[in-house]
Amino acid sequence: MFLHTHPYQPFFPEGATKLIVGTLPPPRFTTGELNERDVDFCYGSSNGLLWLVLDRIFDLNLTFETTEVAAKQRKDFLALRGIGVCDIVHSCNRQKIDASDLGMQNIKLRNLVGYLLQYPKIDTLIFTGGNSKNGPEYFFRKHLKEYDMKLEVVSNEIPRIHQFILGQQRSENRTIKTVSLTAPSGAANRAIGSLQEYKEQKKQNPKFNTLDFRVIQYQKFF
Repeated sequence: MFLHTHPYQPFFPEGATKLIVGTLPPPRFTTGELNERDVDFCYGSSNGLLWLVLDRIFDLNLTFETTEVAAKQRKDFLALRGIGVCDIVHSCNRQKIDASDLGMQNIKLRNLVGYLLQYPKIDTLIFTGGNSKNGPEYFFRKHLKEYDMKLEVVSNEIPRIHQFILGQQRSENRTIKTVSLTAPSGAANRAIGSLQEYKEQKKQNPKFNTLDFRVIQYQKFF
């Protein structure tokens, strides 16, 4: 049994107003066996698409390699934009050593509500995936139940938007919005391909692809 522990502490730049929430990076980030195209920071997997999308949106000219420079580029960008990163899974066990969300067992979650109470300017959570089992929104819903809170629908169109009141029976009572983006992983490409919105864009422009689709979707929320 492999103990898959999150290798990075939550990243909270000063004055953060948005928080990216995923699950866990691939196991090689826990064991330190990165490949030359991996970046040693959150969402740094060479198989992931988040930084490719953000690079396109903001014209960041990012490098994609295992260097301190590459990690610093990403940290500087997040700090400049007031965006934090706090994946919801602290650790899990795996029978098979892979990055599958469904393969996670004995899952321990981070206390996101506790972090939100510490950082009062955060008003938006950006989930890197929807409510499928063991996805970030799925775990966050379970986490909220521990505090007698729940997500309320704002928009059921993709990407789905919810909100919740943080601080029920407390003095805070602040409304936080959540956005469940299409996952920045190759596994989500098939789901994108089935969307009517994608099909219409593809019909108008045969060169339109799943990365283009994410760029259009993500830029509304970053």
